[in-house]
Amino acid sequence: MVPVPKLTPTDLVAALRNPLAFIADRWTPDPRTVRRAALAALVMSVVIVVTGGAVRLTGSGLGCPTWPECTDGSLTPTTALSYHSAIEFTNRMLTYVLCAAVGWAIIAARSEKPYRRSLTRLGWAQFWIVMSNAVLGGVVVLVGLNPYTVAAHFLLATALITVAALMWQRTREGDGEPRPLVGKAVQQLVWALVVVTLLLITAGTVVTGAGPHPGDSGDVERIDVSWSGVAELHAVFAWIVVSLTFALWFFLKGVDAPQGPRDRVRDLFLILLGQGVIGYVQYFTHLPTVLVGLHMFGSCLVWIGVLRVLLSLRERADVAADAGLPVQSYDTDADAVSASIAGPR
Repeated sequence: MVPVPKLTPTDLVAALRNPLAFIADRWTPDPRTVRRAALAALVMSVVIVVTGGAVRLTGSGLGCPTWPECTDGSLTPTTALSYHSAIEFTNRMLTYVLCAAVGWAIIAARSEKPYRRSLTRLGWAQFWIVMSNAVLGGVVVLVGLNPYTVAAHFLLATALITVAALMWQRTREGDGEPRPLVGKAVQQLVWALVVVTLLLITAGTVVTGAGPHPGDSGDVERIDVSWSGVAELHAVFAWIVVSLTFALWFFLKGVDAPQGPRDRVRDLFLILLGQGVIGYVQYFTHLPTVLVGLHMFGSCLVWIGVLRVLLSLRERADVAADAGLPVQSYDTDADAVSASIAGPR
């Protein structure tokens, strides 16, 4: 057994004053550990979106009618409340799991040698987004599931996924200056893809706010627009995203772009294909809850896929490599990690 080191009074003071620095001084994680910690935070950011969708789709949005307590005088559901309370309370508790995953990513990034300030900042950005969205989630409950606050809640969760995906990507890169792998025309096409995908996601929140799943069985305010009309607009944005992805793949083939960007575009196209099938089936079958939940999960994968396309357009070498110094190479298991995000092909 490894003996537990004894802590002196000075060590205890240092641990209390700056626990992250105290841990970093005594632990150097393997690069794979840092990558996996960032991936865990990304996975949990998707899980919390899916479970939040389950709360809405089961009509459990007001299962815990107050916040931060579940009900007046009790942090947990009471026997007087229904199973909706258990569903809503479970989703609240998963926020702590998300916080733990983000905290683990921060600790791993802070302890990596050499210290990478940019990586640690991305971890802290996730933490503050989680805290902000937890408060916004409380506001959503207190205002009776106002659809505009629900939409903001989802968009802030999308921001969390964005930062988590960026941190995961950065754990697999160096800190050198980014070097473009494709020409400016390709970069502009991809940025157009990013913008239209954001419009697609935003339109999806409006569909949710106007659609038949308000999140509670009571009288919940809805966005006063034609649900079918907004759904059709959402479909138009989806077709534009698919068309841009298809055009991008042929363009990359034509200019003989590196394999990395082409693989990411292929992955995105496959995700879009599955998402499109789910979207049309749920529309013509009057929005069954299971398919709506799968569609929410798919929207997370679509956004991650678009971000991976964007981030694949450049590379970052280690600072030491940029300076012409020898660097230690690591086996990056990137394909296995990519498969866990992209899903089966």
